[in-house]
Amino acid sequence: MANKIPRVSVREQDAKVRATNFEEVCYGYNVEEAQLEASRCLNCKKPRCVEACPVGINIPAFIQEIVSGDFKKASSIIAEDSSLPSICGRVCPQETQCEGSCILGIKGEAVAIGKLERFVGDWSLENGAKSAEVAPANGHKVAVIGSGPSGLACASDLAKWGYDVTVFEALHKLGGVLVYGIPEFRLPKEKIVAREIESLKALGVKFETDVVVGRTITIDTLMGEEGFDAVFIGSGAGLPRFMGIEGENFNGVVSANEFLTRANLMRAYDEEYDTPIYVGKRVAVVGGGNVAMDAVRTAKRLGAEATIIYRRSEAELPARQEEVHHAKEEGIEFRMLTNPTRVLGDDKGWVRGLSCVEMELGEPDESGRRSPVVKQGSDFDVECDVVIMALGTSPNPLLKQTTAGLETTRRGCIVADESGATTREGVFAGGDAVTGAATVILAMGAGRRAAKAIDEYVKSKK
Repeated sequence: MANKIPRVSVREQDAKVRATNFEEVCYGYNVEEAQLEASRCLNCKKPRCVEACPVGINIPAFIQEIVSGDFKKASSIIAEDSSLPSICGRVCPQETQCEGSCILGIKGEAVAIGKLERFVGDWSLENGAKSAEVAPANGHKVAVIGSGPSGLACASDLAKWGYDVTVFEALHKLGGVLVYGIPEFRLPKEKIVAREIESLKALGVKFETDVVVGRTITIDTLMGEEGFDAVFIGSGAGLPRFMGIEGENFNGVVSANEFLTRANLMRAYDEEYDTPIYVGKRVAVVGGGNVAMDAVRTAKRLGAEATIIYRRSEAELPARQEEVHHAKEEGIEFRMLTNPTRVLGDDKGWVRGLSCVEMELGEPDESGRRSPVVKQGSDFDVECDVVIMALGTSPNPLLKQTTAGLETTRRGCIVADESGATTREGVFAGGDAVTGAATVILAMGAGRRAAKAIDEYVKSKK
């Protein structure tokens, strides 16, 4: 029976080798491996995996096409609901979403849905599979702010439905967090991200870079003078948070956002680029999410001894299990139940270490995780040359400041309902700009919901 077949392992770079380079860690499935893994799917009549997918991909259907060898058909099925399969197959937390709901996972190992999606996405890129069908032009214009996952998902759906869509990106490269936040060893930029964006251009989506909405142009101008019927804000959350502890102004304390932007978007890891990046001999990364794992693994590849400092236990780490596993294989040190209280510096203003305390887990907080409390008399120091704060991010306040009628929360997140509608008529928002920092696939789901709401809004105005 199909459920007796063991899950097909994915080939990877040797840990000791990959810890010294920025080449992709996982190689993905070849045809034989993909078809064998796909044959494990039970093709459930009521597929829980589809319900758990934020963008609603018909997972059993595309997997059955892999089994039959019709990869083009599998590609077209995914394209109905996702414009970024090669990206999602690499970076989505499948273990808590589609794979986490797989029936086979109850008593054994779930189907490797993410790896199969990646296989189909990569096959499509290599073989020039046609994008989804596009409806005739309907004469309506929609502006999308930000070319990250929520903006791309929204733009993709609207373009399929015949809208004239223009995406405005503040940076010089398209992709948002996909290019500045996620390292090359997890998500190749030219090989994957750039080519996925080309598929959106094939749908008719237009892109303008170096446009800072709120400075270069405003939402009021887009709607009042440029003729856009609606605007979607998918500008993400790029404003880093710090702890507010003594010594954070020393040289060598940086946000994970800045560190990863230098390494990824500005290619500081590439000897052919002249982008400065400093890691010293020892790097301490404060935080336990995916961004923290990306930062610490990047620091390791740049030649530093790299350590994660996290105030809860390993069981509470919010990062993907796969990323934690890979980090440990690569020699990353984990200091759990540890919290910094002060950054230590030398007389020249450079970081020389962290003062920390040990923590104990108390009662659960609002998120359901047990709250850490200080273990009295447990102070100790950690030597390091660089401290990277990976504590989350907030949306930039620029759009709120320059857009009449747009409300935000006290944390700066845009107020929007489930459909993405904001307090300003005709303006919709989704992804990290609304929720704060979250996952790529959740941002895509928000972008798709907003696209549907925009379509209904524009049609109601006819």
